[in-house]
Amino acid sequence: MRILLVEDENDLGNAIKRALIQHNYIVDWAQDGEEANDLIEIGLNLYTIGIFDWLLPKISGIDLIKKIRQQNSFLPILMLTAKDREEDKVIGLDAGADDYLVKPFGMAELLARLRALQRRFPTINPQKLTVGKITLDYSNYTIYFQEETGDNKPLSLTNKEFQLLEYFMKHPNQIITRDQILSQLWEWGNEPMSNVVAAQIRLLRRKLEPSGMENCIETVYGLGYRFLVNN
Repeated sequence: MRILLVEDENDLGNAIKRALIQHNYIVDWAQDGEEANDLIEIGLNLYTIGIFDWLLPKISGIDLIKKIRQQNSFLPILMLTAKDREEDKVIGLDAGADDYLVKPFGMAELLARLRALQRRFPTINPQKLTVGKITLDYSNYTIYFQEETGDNKPLSLTNKEFQLLEYFMKHPNQIITRDQILSQLWEWGNEPMSNVVAAQIRLLRRKLEPSGMENCIETVYGLGYRFLVNN
């Protein structure tokens, strides 16, 4: 799941980004409204949730939200602000925010509000995603493999391995290019080494090997990769 974080306070932005990454979110962090506007214009449809501060340099969070809603986008947006008056909350919600979190706040509450947004907008992600013998449980961000006995065995994955397998599970039996994987799973402006996708796929295959599924990720030479699932 990819989040657009718009927060100009450096310490708070870093803390939020770290917490989100630890919970397997992919985060693009903009530190002013103009930078956020550029990301919105480049690829609004890449994001599944937005976290916007109200008071931002150059373009306010309110104006950004209004622009998104004018594009008929239903992107769920959580607004962060020190403004705690009832009339301010009304302004933020009427502008198009879906939830409102007053600073200061704890990271546990922020994460809980994101989970609540996911439940309110089930098109973002279902509570569970099952492809073949693999199930992703969004309630605890754990991926399970179904053994022959019928028991579910959790797979121990790094954040990036989790994100990669989730992306494959959402596109079963489809050829996915290296560039598509890079654009979906890495932050804008944080270009990884050229061989990073191949390296991550090798690592993921090793994690799947004990479950007998190391061959489910097929290399389609000259094109990309395909997650093979028997219907």
